[in-house]
Amino acid sequence: MDLETITAPVIAFIRANQAYAPLVVGLMTFGESFAFISLILPMVTILVTVGFALAAADVTFWQVWLGAAAGAFLSAWLSYEIGHKVKKRAYRIWPLSRRPDLIETGEHFFQRFGPWAMFLGRFFGPTRAVLPLIAGIFLMPRVLFQAANMASASVWAFALLAPGAGLAHYLLW
Repeated sequence: MDLETITAPVIAFIRANQAYAPLVVGLMTFGESFAFISLILPMVTILVTVGFALAAADVTFWQVWLGAAAGAFLSAWLSYEIGHKVKKRAYRIWPLSRRPDLIETGEHFFQRFGPWAMFLGRFFGPTRAVLPLIAGIFLMPRVLFQAANMASASVWAFALLAPGAGLAHYLLW
């Protein structure tokens, strides 16, 4: 079995259903960036691969990027609002209750970098999902949070999808 045998049906399926690509990728980035889901279902590697598959299937990059950025933005916003509403009670909710090291790392990072923590934290594994929750708990002003959230979601989505898409163009054309 060669790579072509595996990839051909996947690419054919994506081409046949490309209208759903932004929604599916948006749901994936939502899950990857949401406070509780991302600790269970890490999807970064899958998303890089998705960038390659979408480019190979001739799906418009910018539509998928917009879906990915929207999913990441909305999940961080929801995490922030949960933190704002429940405050430190969120620390007692599974899976955070089982991973106090993530909370401690997120708090330290947030206190050290302030609003920049929201932008920078998007690019560092588990902190991506925990920092919006902590920002809500610490009552970071919504305007600062949303500005950092929108900027980081846009850049992060591009950084995830572009390498695969670029590699696909390089290898396939």
